[in-house]
Amino acid sequence: MKSDAEIVDIARSLRRRCIMMCRGRGQGYVGQGLALADLMAILYFDEMRRDGGAELIDRLVLSTGHSAIALYSVLGELGEYTDDELATYGMDRSRIEESPLAGLPGFLVTGGSLGQGLSQAVGFAIGDRIRGSEARTFCLISDGELQEGQTWEAIMSGGHFRLGSLVLLVDNNRMQADGDTVEIMNVEPIEAKLEAFGWSTLRVDANDVPALRAALATTRAVSNRPYALVCDTVPGKGAATIEGFQRTHYVRAGDEVWANALADVQ
Repeated sequence: MKSDAEIVDIARSLRRRCIMMCRGRGQGYVGQGLALADLMAILYFDEMRRDGGAELIDRLVLSTGHSAIALYSVLGELGEYTDDELATYGMDRSRIEESPLAGLPGFLVTGGSLGQGLSQAVGFAIGDRIRGSEARTFCLISDGELQEGQTWEAIMSGGHFRLGSLVLLVDNNRMQADGDTVEIMNVEPIEAKLEAFGWSTLRVDANDVPALRAALATTRAVSNRPYALVCDTVPGKGAATIEGFQRTHYVRAGDEVWANALADVQ
């Protein structure tokens, strides 16, 4: 088990990778990558179990395809992709697309069409139950995906089948492509809605490593119903240069901005 300090160091490295990936083209979903670095560091370097051969037992379904940058950074940290390849993020003829390609190593789903990932995660969890597997399925969705009807069908299914191996992670960054989530279509109160469908819930500051680790530990203690963590995140977290942008859903900037952001996280 890694210490909080070790997780913070890994998250800092993930943030550097996200910035370097976007610096190549001068644009990308850096706000999401920075916001999710703490969560991804905990999941992949501590929470998700591995077998003796270092293969993952547990899985992450990344429903929010444009948050792939957060997972690319993890896969780079693990040596699955080289820094040179990650530097081609979003470029023509690169397989490191802003939303992942089908079959790309490290990704279970493409996630390009939002609102579908939780249904797939429910399927994984039901399949594990049939096989007698003890694997856990984590599913990361955006708060905007709570505006999708298919998401709520999956929430209903997860509660009905009492899928205790399923953990929903809602990236509650309060923004989407067209503006603030609350102005486009308010999704709050998230916990009350999920609980009405038979889920256990907890809201957590997902940029607070000790608090987030404690919240994830809580999900392990519940086995007779699915668990949802409402993960409050700050887009651009850790890089003051990016946090200060009025709109951080997608960032386009000159090289000086990326250099300053990189200095922020050193």
